[in-house]
This record gives sequence, C-alpha cells and structure tokens, in this order.
Amino acid sequence: MIITPTRRQVVAGAAGLLATGAAGAMPLPARRRAPKGFLWGTAISAHQSEGGNTNSDSWLLETNTPTAFKDPSGDACDSYNRYKEDLDIAASLGLNCYRFGIEWARIEPAPGMFSEAALDHYVQVLEACHARKLLPMVTFNHFTVPLWFAMRGGFEVADGADLFARFCGRATEKLGPLIGMATTFNEANILGLRRVLPRFASDAAAENARNMIAAARRRTNSPQFSSMLFGDPDKIDPVMLDAHAKGYAAIKAARSDLPVGVTLSMQEIQGVGPNNRAKEAEATMYGGWIDAARKSDFIGVQTYSRLRIGDKGLLPPDGSVPVTDMGYENYPHAIGACLRYAAEHVGKPVYLTETGIGTTDDAARVKFIEATIAEVAKCIDDGIDVKGYLYWSLLDNFEWTSGYAKKFGLVEVDRTTFKRTLKPSARYFASRVKANLL
Repeated sequence: MIITPTRRQVVAGAAGLLATGAAGAMPLPARRRAPKGFLWGTAISAHQSEGGNTNSDSWLLETNTPTAFKDPSGDACDSYNRYKEDLDIAASLGLNCYRFGIEWARIEPAPGMFSEAALDHYVQVLEACHARKLLPMVTFNHFTVPLWFAMRGGFEVADGADLFARFCGRATEKLGPLIGMATTFNEANILGLRRVLPRFASDAAAENARNMIAAARRRTNSPQFSSMLFGDPDKIDPVMLDAHAKGYAAIKAARSDLPVGVTLSMQEIQGVGPNNRAKEAEATMYGGWIDAARKSDFIGVQTYSRLRIGDKGLLPPDGSVPVTDMGYENYPHAIGACLRYAAEHVGKPVYLTETGIGTTDDAARVKFIEATIAEVAKCIDDGIDVKGYLYWSLLDNFEWTSGYAKKFGLVEVDRTTFKRTLKPSARYFASRVKANLL
C-alpha cells in the first residue's frame, strides 16, 4: 500500500514539522510558492528501470566475461510491465512531470525494422502519463543503443548520426502527439566529463572496461563494436553532435511545435590555487555542446557535485565536505552554480532535469532535496527563469557499472518481489510539491 501525506499533513508540514512522523522529516522553510507552470518531477531511464532489454549493447556487456558491471540489469525494476504502478506513485506525490526514456533497442531491434508493438507500448505509457496529469518529458537516448548499432561501430561511425535521426523521426511519427517535451540525448557530453576525470582512463576499472569491449568484439565477431560509455571520445563526440542536430530536425519534422532540448552533465568547476586548469577543464567537459544547446529549445541541467581543479588537473574531494556513496562530494551548492552557468551561456529556458544523491541514509536525502530546492529558489529570486526540478530518481534502479549497490531513489524496490515502498524522502518531497513551496 502506498502511503502519501494528506492535505492536512502538507499544510501542517508547511508550518512546522512534516506530519507523517517519518524519520528524518525536516521543518519546511517559510518560502514563497513556485512560479506558475513550474514542473515538479522525477527522472528515470528505460534501461535502468524497464528490465529485459536484451537487444541492447549494455545487455551484452553486462553478461560478458570479463565485464565492468557489478551486476547485470536483468529484470531491473520491471517497469516495462509495472509502469502504471510507477506513474501512480509519481501522481500520488503530487508531481506534474515525469521524465523517462524510450528504448531504441526495443523500437528498432534490427536495422530498419521498427516494432509496432514496442511503439504501441510507449503510446500506452504516454497515455497513462496524461491520465495522471503528468507531463511526459521523453529522452530518445539514455546511453544504450541497439546491439546491431554497436556492432557496426555505434557513434564512432559517421553515418551513426543518420541512423539515430531515422529512429527519432520514426518514433516521433507515432509518439509525437502525446509527448510533452523531448530531449535527444541524456548527458550528451558525458565523454567530455570522462576526459576531465583522468582516473577513469587509468585505473583498474578502466582496464577492465577495455577488456570487456575487446571480449564483446570477439563474441560478436564485430571488430568495430563500440558502446557510448566506453568508446573513443575523439571519434564519438563529433558524431553525437551531428546526431543531435539531425535528431532534432527529424523530431521537428514529425511535430514542429514539440519543444526539443538536450541535457548536459554540468558539474560546478572550481579552480583551486595559482595556474589552475579550471578553464581548460570547462572547455574539455562541454566541447561543442553549449553551442548545440543554444540551437535547441531548452537545456536540461544535470548536476551532482563539483569538480575542484588545480594546476595538475582534478583534485580529490575536500576532506571538510561529506562524500556520497558514489565517492563524490555532497555539495548542493553546485546545483545553483550550474543553473546560473546554463542561463548565462546558453540563453534558453533552463530545467533542472536531473539531480539526486546516492545514499542509504534517507535523512541525508531529505536534506539534499531541501538544499536543492533552496538553490533553485535563490536562482529564481535572482531572476533566472528555472522552469522545473526533476529528482533522480523515482526508484532505486540499475546504476550502470555500480549495479544495484547505489541507491538514488525516493522509492525502494524489492529485488525479488518488485514491491515499491516509499521512503521518508518521498513524503518530504511530496510535501514540498503539493504545497508548491520554494
């Protein structure tokens, strides 16, 4: 049974302590309400939540020997079948937006063969969103690609951009009338962030990843096999920039009035000491993606922490700042800094499409959510038109190479029964959402 705050509890929470009596509940600050039309939501991806995505590149890599993944995705949260339950939870929290992905590997399991059944499934998901008054924000690519696409070289091959655009166009022809907002790529500049994090390219985990890709090439007899998260940034980035532009055009051709943006990984970059390389790190992380965002309809800011850059590059976490279970700093100030950066450098509507905290301490999650809302409020008070806040993630789901060990969700998912259980942080978030309180 899903337990959510009553209207009386929300009002009581706005005046003092959250009246659910949940552990970790916090006083609600006396702040003004969010602007008209502000989007409150959660974000989730297809592969991380749906389960059974057997035609994708990630499924192959997760089941490889060797593999860089702690766990295979397997059934994930079984959201492909339980999406109505997930949407019911989102609606019960008072949300008005639901960001999710459509899975290319399901829709086009073989080159040029589009599955009407898969498209019909996503029609049903979109209709279920509207039935619950949730604006559907759809991500066309959230890291995973069809296996056949990876086997031919993925986004390391120039015509990969055209194949992605073909998928975008075909999907929008069917789904477009029901989509509220769309983004081509999730964290399109993720490989730029990889460049800034030298340990990714030099530690034992990176060697394991290279061995995994080599094994995948042997297993599929595909010497060009490439997976976005583990591929060559110098080859992938220009093709993805082209893919975004062509995907944007294809979506617009199918539905011209649909707002189409791109989400970027935007961590606050702080220079430390003389001769620090912060500007170099900034240029490396964003590359051509700031300009691509300027040519889109909006930008999605996705911020989790800050990067401290000295004269030799990335510095370790500051010992005075707590770290999350993911190993990076719990530093919500970065959220406000990145919203401001996006507003200044992109000049398009700004949405906080993803932020959250990986922790098993739900009281820390409550504090993180409160701090995030405070950062959003400060930005709005300063005249920055932040149009929404979407927490990552609704569910404890598959967190890529970390498997199921890291917990970002507002909702716990039993790995055997798939039972969903709201955490105190979900109730706290609901109290702020239902009061529309910044």
